Amino acid sequence: MTQAASGTRPPAPKLKTRKPTGIVPWPLVLLEGEEGAGKTFSAAQFSASDKVGQTYWIDLDEGSADEYAAIDGADYLIIEHDGTYRDILEQIEAVHAEARRAAAAGEPPVVLVIDSASALWRMLSNWTYERGRRTRKNQALLQEDPDAAYDIGRNLWNDATERWNRVMYLLRTLPGIAIVLARGKQISASDDNGQPLKDNRGRAVTEWKVSAQKDLGFDSTVWVRMKRDEDPQVIKVRSLRLRVEPRKPLRLKNFSIEDLIFNGLGCSQASQPRVMPELAGDRVGPWLKRIEGESNSQALAAIWRAVPDPANQLSHEEILTVRAAAERRAAELEAAPQEMGDKPRSDADKLRAAAARKAAEQDADAEQ
Repeated sequence: MTQAASGTRPPAPKLKTRKPTGIVPWPLVLLEGEEGAGKTFSAAQFSASDKVGQTYWIDLDEGSADEYAAIDGADYLIIEHDGTYRDILEQIEAVHAEARRAAAAGEPPVVLVIDSASALWRMLSNWTYERGRRTRKNQALLQEDPDAAYDIGRNLWNDATERWNRVMYLLRTLPGIAIVLARGKQISASDDNGQPLKDNRGRAVTEWKVSAQKDLGFDSTVWVRMKRDEDPQVIKVRSLRLRVEPRKPLRLKNFSIEDLIFNGLGCSQASQPRVMPELAGDRVGPWLKRIEGESNSQALAAIWRAVPDPANQLSHEEILTVRAAAERRAAELEAAPQEMGDKPRSDADKLRAAAARKAAEQDADAEQ
């Protein structure tokens, strides 16, 4: 109403465009297939290429990274982690940062191997099932019958998918080469009710199944299937140089990842990561993700103080939302036991901590 009364209009948004570069981006390579088909061997062998820089290897419950370093010329570093999603994600973020530094310095591309996506999705699935068991409804059901089938809410699966997507976004935008290994095998097809499908002659219908989150193939730049007694085949590729005809996978004789990336796809030292900003419904989402995974009260206080910075381009309501989330997370940390067997902090301790935090916030506001 104020704008109408004054006769002014908000400025028209400016069009933001750029010319396409035509440069082939660094790929996310999916190698999936049978056990013993050569997936891990191919990835380790690729680390010997003189066309790539440092290779980093994240071993997730496969246990083969040390052994495959004996391959002639193999040269990679094993990334250590504690098995938790948070630590694995942070290590991938660290590789992403190192790959960005290497690219800016004009160095050969960093390579990240994830072995395997099957283990990562299995971990997230187990986390979802455990959360499902802990719901009030399912706890009551399992108390009556420990073997009863229980439902898992879609919201819990959405949480697992969101965690998966955080990893995939880092891999898809890596300023280097990402190689993801996964298990694949032929299985019996089933209908929506879980019953086996049969053809007109009563024979079981089979299908190929990749053991990972269902969108892994779509997220990959090139998808290679490996079987023990067959040449590797390209199932799907996003490229102007390689073509895969419908229902006719491209067979690759004398397959190597180096040949696929630098000759087949046409990557070179000039390649760049895909220009792909992370989509978000608003500017609050990334802040809330950061707060959710934070376990340091001082870091939360720093976030609380930094939110109003004009560079963040947050509205007043968005600033309040982020600050409220930081305060809730800080309260959760204060109430949590610090060691096994510790009791939650007393009300007096909480009040003293809240008073100290409030004083720090007032000092920060005074500085602004």
